[in-house]
Amino acid sequence: MSEEKDCCSEGSKGRKAMNNSSAGFLYCMGFIGAVIYFIQHATSFWGGVLGVLKAIIWPLLVTYKVLGFLGL
Repeated sequence: MSEEKDCCSEGSKGRKAMNNSSAGFLYCMGFIGAVIYFIQHATSFWGGVLGVLKAIIWPLLVTYKVLGFLGL
């Protein structure tokens, strides 16, 4: 039993961590792009603050709309 490896072995953890980090990288790049977009279009300080909040929430709204469109 000491020679057997299961689904929780170190090799599979490395692959899962790599997949999570690539998804995190894509989310981070999307977030940065959204912050830049919303701040550029802000006309006041509070518009910029609202832009940052929109940048945090927009992936949730897009996912909700896509799932609604697909009927899931």
